[in-house]
Amino acid sequence: MHSFVALFTLRFASFLPAPLDMKVNPNRAASAPHVRKATYTLKDMYQGQSFLDEWDFFSQSDPTNGLVDYQTKQAATSQGLAYVQADGTTILKVDNTTILQSGQNRASVRISSKTQYSSGLFIADIYSMPHGCSVWPAYWSVGPDWPNAGEIDVIEGVNQQDLNQYTLHTGSGCSLTNAQVASGRGVRSKKPDTRSYGHNFNLAAGGVYAHLLADDGISIWFFSRDEIPADITSQSPDPSSWSTPSAFFPSTSCSISDHFYDHSLTIDTTLCGDWAGAAYGGACPGTCADAVADPSNFDSAHWALNYIAVYQS
Repeated sequence: MHSFVALFTLRFASFLPAPLDMKVNPNRAASAPHVRKATYTLKDMYQGQSFLDEWDFFSQSDPTNGLVDYQTKQAATSQGLAYVQADGTTILKVDNTTILQSGQNRASVRISSKTQYSSGLFIADIYSMPHGCSVWPAYWSVGPDWPNAGEIDVIEGVNQQDLNQYTLHTGSGCSLTNAQVASGRGVRSKKPDTRSYGHNFNLAAGGVYAHLLADDGISIWFFSRDEIPADITSQSPDPSSWSTPSAFFPSTSCSISDHFYDHSLTIDTTLCGDWAGAAYGGACPGTCADAVADPSNFDSAHWALNYIAVYQS
């Protein structure tokens, strides 16, 4: 997602010598050792009326060639595309009122945290996420000089997909057990829980995504709304007591601190583009560009965020 040239190489050309979709089995307990016990202290809490003040609004052309115009903070708030409700829920949405011509860009939002992180436990409590034909939402973190400082895709999917996909991107010199990583390639794992993404995620009132960036590996958990551990709710998280991670990427042959650093958390919704456009079809009628032109397709294309908490040990 960081740049068109790099992303195109990653998703298509760089996979050609290897299997197209390199995955780590999320249910293989042997590849996900017990997370070490540690005490985590809250560092940053993104929630409530101050939420939008702590993020930068990206308003350049979409690096993934989506049919979107990312808005400045002023434009997004004035159009009602980014706001905080009275109950403290933060809404980030795609314009769902403007009728366009096929091929025109639709207004959307992409934000990145002003603070950067090289380690930590990140907990995102989300009530709903965008989904639907042409829609490509993502919650991710990325460092400078992509892909050398790495990228962690915690939530990502397209169109009518019903499973979340976790992906790592990294530069050369990093490899992972049970998967192959070369320069700019991604390692993917799909969580086999249809509540983890899209329409079914929203029907369940969302849930929590937690990811741990540590020297010994990168772990990602998903908890549906009725399965959120009590220690998360009480702001005293203990990942060592949680279930096996939905995805685990060990540091066995990859120095995490050398390949994943200075990450900004990022939330965006693009439309069509290199992935959603290429994968468009199936239950989605017409063309991707036609779908973007019709505002009624985006009534469900919004994020509703309770909070994002950052803990460090």
